Amino acid sequence: MQGEPVPFCPPVVPEAERGAVRRITVVGEEILHRPCREVTEDAFGTDGLAALVDDMFATNQAAEGAGLAANQVGVDLRLFVWDITDDWGVRHVGHLANPVLDDVPATDRRLVEEPEGCLSVPGPYRVVPRLDRAVVRGRDKDGRPLVSEGRGYFARCLQHETDHLRGHLYLDRLARRERKSVLQEMRDSQDEVFARRAAAAKRLGK
Repeated sequence: MQGEPVPFCPPVVPEAERGAVRRITVVGEEILHRPCREVTEDAFGTDGLAALVDDMFATNQAAEGAGLAANQVGVDLRLFVWDITDDWGVRHVGHLANPVLDDVPATDRRLVEEPEGCLSVPGPYRVVPRLDRAVVRGRDKDGRPLVSEGRGYFARCLQHETDHLRGHLYLDRLARRERKSVLQEMRDSQDEVFARRAAAAKRLGK
């Protein structure tokens, strides 16, 4: 958790147990398509920011997501959470405010093309190239510095969520024709996805 090994992590983390499930924004909503604002010094360590982190974990859990950015619950802040099991079976759980991805030297860059989806694009997946390693730096909800490093699927998650906070979706990395097909597929499947999320939230007692 937060990049540190722990002896045990419950299937539903305490933050998700405490939090409330919020509505997830959908592609086309303005908040998803512009850069988010920084979490300011006076917000760190507050009950409000802690409650937002809890709600984001609860929402991510109900939606069966790997990660969730604040603008995906309608909040204009540079903050995201993750709860993801990587390619090697290691589970990673954490949150990060004001994330900045490290630049990767050209000699160390390795792109991996894998299917990628998004909770704000309910339903479809498409192949998106991402770097196979990512290091992101920021602060936790109490303002403590935090560095998180991922490879494979976890690296993809860190890049995907950082993109959200810049106002970008994975759709923006696709050709125009492919974007149109994704949006059509989303329209055809979103009711089923929303129903599944509602049922999951009910099972969680949210």
